[in-house]
Amino acid sequence: MTEATKTPIRVLVAKPGLDGHDRGAKVIARALRDAGMEVIYTGLRQTPEMIVNAAIQEDVDCVGLSILSGAHNAIVPRVTALLKERGAGDILVVLGGTIPQQDIEFLKSQGVSAIFGPGTSLDVTVNFIRENVKPRGVAA
Repeated sequence: MTEATKTPIRVLVAKPGLDGHDRGAKVIARALRDAGMEVIYTGLRQTPEMIVNAAIQEDVDCVGLSILSGAHNAIVPRVTALLKERGAGDILVVLGGTIPQQDIEFLKSQGVSAIFGPGTSLDVTVNFIRENVKPRGVAA
């Protein structure tokens, strides 16, 4: 199978919680789309349940959470736990936003594969997703 005939990577970009700022999420969504990925953007004020339901319904390869509100230590573990409960624990989870350094180890222990802070190059994010999404049909 050639690169051109492969199924595009499907990414769900979500803004959980009460955070009302979505410019960064929209910039990331556009960059992923421009890189050839299929992007589903859920919009603002999504609950962990809404995010996980959408991820499963859309059969995504990656969930990208954008959090600026400071609620990451409550929201992210709920999202990753729900993914596991629903048999979707193999979906890559990445996080972007203003995440304090002292919270990074905890979030990674909860199943986040990468955290992209302010100023991260869009290429870094795109390449990380490309390199870390598991091929479809391959056991985790």
